[in-house]
Amino acid sequence: MSDKTIYPFQAHKISGDEINLSEYKNKVLLIVNTASQCGFTPQLKDLVALKTEFSDQDFEILAFPSNDFGGQEPLEGEAIAAFCENYGSNFPVFDKIRVRGPYADPLYQFFADKKQNGKISSVPRWNFHKFLINRKGEVTDFYYPFTNPTSSKIKKKINKLLAADQ
Repeated sequence: MSDKTIYPFQAHKISGDEINLSEYKNKVLLIVNTASQCGFTPQLKDLVALKTEFSDQDFEILAFPSNDFGGQEPLEGEAIAAFCENYGSNFPVFDKIRVRGPYADPLYQFFADKKQNGKISSVPRWNFHKFLINRKGEVTDFYYPFTNPTSSKIKKKINKLLAADQ
């Protein structure tokens, strides 16, 4: 296994419980920074649709709320979870983190540094920036906020990754 994976990182659930991202080994992941007051917030329903479409496969979406862009995530903790439930959230929503700058969460520092992840150098420019992770925990691609989660571009890549290395 490559040492350029997301598996060494931890994340905090809204409940406060810490989990290791290694719990998602052998799954294809779409990691998204979200916000409740953003023009892209309706993508939450598209993320739900995407998760539903691939629900019988080894696919998961991980949502990381962030207030880094225009103060568009004023909610905290359980209020974030309740907001996402209004959209029918069927994927894990983690505690609010920073996704850019010197105080960015280590996972997002990893995404920003090609030397660390071996593939890309991508810092979110806004909310709903998406990272695609293969079954081995390696970053394979990223998508800007204007790329809808249910776009054929993303779904084709997910299908390809799901078919690989089974």
